Amino acid sequence: MREYGLIGYPLSHSFSQKYFTEKFQNESIEDAIFHAFSIPSIEGLEDVLKEHPSLKGFAITIPYKKTIIPFLAEQSNAVKQTGACNCVKIDGKDLSGYNTDVVGFENTFIKHLQTQHTKALILGTGGAAAAVEYVLQKLELQYRFVSRNANKEKNILGYEDLNDDVMKEYTVIINCTPVGTYPKADEAPAIPYDKITPSHYLFDLVYNPPLTKFLQLGQAKGAAIQNGYDMLVIQAEENWKIWNG
Repeated sequence: MREYGLIGYPLSHSFSQKYFTEKFQNESIEDAIFHAFSIPSIEGLEDVLKEHPSLKGFAITIPYKKTIIPFLAEQSNAVKQTGACNCVKIDGKDLSGYNTDVVGFENTFIKHLQTQHTKALILGTGGAAAAVEYVLQKLELQYRFVSRNANKEKNILGYEDLNDDVMKEYTVIINCTPVGTYPKADEAPAIPYDKITPSHYLFDLVYNPPLTKFLQLGQAKGAAIQNGYDMLVIQAEENWKIWNG
């Protein structure tokens, strides 16, 4: 039996496990199983590997996309440049790291990109934000990070810095935080939604619920919106190709 999985913490609602379990059923893949490994620290990965010697690969989610790096024997160029990894292939005892968030985000993001969308605000500074930064650089879009902990030296804005001028200039806003994820669906990143216009484009990496409060508030102002579901599907299929390549 080929084994695959997802590591993260917590994993109360795992897209990957549901997706791959249904994929195996729909495609009559009978020799594979997908686990959700909810580990409270990245050091727990060693126990997972010992207990599952048939593990062929695994996906990585919050909060381990950066802390997985020291465990990797090899890294793709995207992992090296982003410092984040969301897909690992196991070959013997060696772990090879990839970043398929990059492919998933780019292919989904460009669908609603318009001529006025030249500057972006990236909400959050974690592993997912690193993949988004990578894509924006590739697309030659200017960007700034926004965090609860502003850092002028690193050019990171605080939410309190999002004034009229910033919101008018940065017409793309990408939520890379887990804020608004079920069951806390009544929450939203603390941006000034009254300054959103039909010229804006709001992208939420959260997929559950499909229409987060962040997206609802943007939609109410006429902005273009996109959730993270399609991105997850694309990266999941990219993971499958890597694991079985």
